[in-house]
Amino acid sequence: MSKDRSLKVGVVGLGFIGPAHIEGIRRQGVEVLGIAEFSPELAREKAEQLNIPVAYASYEAMLQDPAIDIVHICSPNFLHFPQAKQALLAGKHVVCEKPLTITSAEAKELVELAKEKRLVNAINFNLRFYPVNFEARHLVQKEEFGKVFIVQGSYLQDWLLYPTDWNWRLDSDQGGALRAVADIGSHWIDLVMFITGLKVDQVFADLKTFYPIRKKPVSRVETFSNQEQSAAIEYEDKQVETEDYASILIRFENGGKGILSVSQMSAGRKNRLFYEIDGAGSAVSWDSEHPNDLWIGHRNCRNELLIKDPSLMSNEGKAVASYPGGHAEGFPDTFKQLQKKVYAYILKNDFSIEPDFPTFRDGYISLLIEEAVLKSSQTDTWVSIHE
Repeated sequence: MSKDRSLKVGVVGLGFIGPAHIEGIRRQGVEVLGIAEFSPELAREKAEQLNIPVAYASYEAMLQDPAIDIVHICSPNFLHFPQAKQALLAGKHVVCEKPLTITSAEAKELVELAKEKRLVNAINFNLRFYPVNFEARHLVQKEEFGKVFIVQGSYLQDWLLYPTDWNWRLDSDQGGALRAVADIGSHWIDLVMFITGLKVDQVFADLKTFYPIRKKPVSRVETFSNQEQSAAIEYEDKQVETEDYASILIRFENGGKGILSVSQMSAGRKNRLFYEIDGAGSAVSWDSEHPNDLWIGHRNCRNELLIKDPSLMSNEGKAVASYPGGHAEGFPDTFKQLQKKVYAYILKNDFSIEPDFPTFRDGYISLLIEEAVLKSSQTDTWVSIHE
């Protein structure tokens, strides 16, 4: 990459999450030069919708373009490993959606390849980047917060509540052996490890598939689309092997305990991540349905409610807040803040500096935990996480 020109980005996969990446990229003044999809026709259609200059005939054609510095991978899970590997071998920096790959062995290979090629790599654990989550991290890791005793919470959605709800993530060949845990539970686990600074040591998991048979629409349906289900839609029966729900007990490396509930079948919960972290001195709690509020609990004085305001926050919180108090920041802002750190790191071109964003290594650790969750559910035992 030439230092005398601005960064240029290519994006592959333009379903639900790809446009969210593009919005965050553009808000920083970085150019999305082109996109790729599973067919040239769909790429042209999406490029016209999103006002993207180039619709590549294939992903390989995107990688051959010397103007592309960074590739954002937003395609289905089973494509992450081959597409990220191809991008690294082509000399491109990579931002990849989670899960990083289907298996930890694949993820480890990407970690080592990125290191060998000296290329910047990031995984889109964007939910870290709500300003009050950085503030929570600042508070929890202060000495007066005390030892972390308990971490509890949930990640709940309702978009797969009905047996007629369908998405490629339900197909284990495309999404992997885990679904709810890999798709949203991974965000919760990464977030609480980020805030507490603690590693997960062991897990005990109970998984449930409430609909082992679902109705798949014969025609294509976009994820999170507003298309109404009706008797006119033609369906076919499909077997589902991945979980709708998970309950996970966690043992942290410091002896602290955790419990997580994950569901994609909780009516009315569109996308709710909740955590409470209880320490020896204080507690903090956050609910993504109220993303600018951080509850801070005390024993001997009044509890606090911090409403996002950079003038009242630590330097860590300020660094990922773009607007003053009273001006809410939400889900789209988290993409921008993560990408902002990744792009700044690329432009610094100094690998001796520790990245201040989630990297492929974080994706690898997440997959080790997910594989332990799956093994635990199959063996009905506690399973340790080993790197």
